[in-house]
Amino acid sequence: MDLDAYVAEHGGEWRRLEVLVTQRRLNPAEADELVLLYQRAATHLSIVRSRTPDAVVLADLSRLVLAGRAAISRRQRLSWRPVAGFLTTRFPAALYRTRWWWITVTMIMMTSGWALISYVSQRPDLIATYFGQRPDEAALVDNFVTYYSEYRAETFFSAVWVNNAMLTAQCLASGVLILPVFYLLASNLIAIGMMGAAMVEAGAGDIYLVYIAPHGFLELTSVFIGAAVGLRIGWSWIAPGPLLSRRQSLVRWAKEGMIVAVGLVGVLLVAGILEAYVTPSPLPPMVRVGIGAGLWVLFLVYALVRGRAAHLEGQSRPDALSSR
Repeated sequence: MDLDAYVAEHGGEWRRLEVLVTQRRLNPAEADELVLLYQRAATHLSIVRSRTPDAVVLADLSRLVLAGRAAISRRQRLSWRPVAGFLTTRFPAALYRTRWWWITVTMIMMTSGWALISYVSQRPDLIATYFGQRPDEAALVDNFVTYYSEYRAETFFSAVWVNNAMLTAQCLASGVLILPVFYLLASNLIAIGMMGAAMVEAGAGDIYLVYIAPHGFLELTSVFIGAAVGLRIGWSWIAPGPLLSRRQSLVRWAKEGMIVAVGLVGVLLVAGILEAYVTPSPLPPMVRVGIGAGLWVLFLVYALVRGRAAHLEGQSRPDALSSR
């Protein structure tokens, strides 16, 4: 092999690779070019080493290949860009596309909850039947309040976060069968509503609201979103629409459900922090409720306002889902 001719033929690629490895920022096209030139340079190094082992050329090529490998490894380190893209685009867009489902579920569940509390609080016999006996009012209120401070905050936070995440995941995953979602929602509605009714009947309705509201806004909304998106997945194979098969519709909305599931982990993390650190805190009741309500409003703005913008930005993509 004529080494001079070989160097002359590929020297331009090597010089270009040397330029790329020294740049701190590369656009996507340059990054692809860097990988391609590195692979070629590695091949050239192998050829020169096996056929014409010139010490100078081998040294220069070895240095260049090592620099190219280091540059590629440096650019393959963990990046926060996918996380930022998920939080600013994919998750809010998915929330927006399913908005009518979870808004409807939220309104139905909240209305049903208040109706249950109002109805049962006027019927002590139902409360006694649910609890097994007429609860002692002082003990009921004391147990309800101390529940939020009985354990260390970090231990309590971990427990409620995992429990709420599991409940939301169950609602979302069981949505393909539809009926289990209604069972899970009804079970939790009865548990929360009966406790609320007992507290109201004991004259402690204000205490119930003060200890439920700070974390309940975000926590319950997350559960309702998980249930609603699960129902949307189930509906996708019942009524796939005219353009998709049942399988295609189910796969498409299941992917949407996975996005929502991952995003809700973070929302429930915030709700868990509120429940463990804000709900039982010595802050004035209105401050505690205000913190929870404020974060809930911010979440709604994020889901509906930022979600709408993210949805519109992605409408031109081939895989974009229509708002249904």
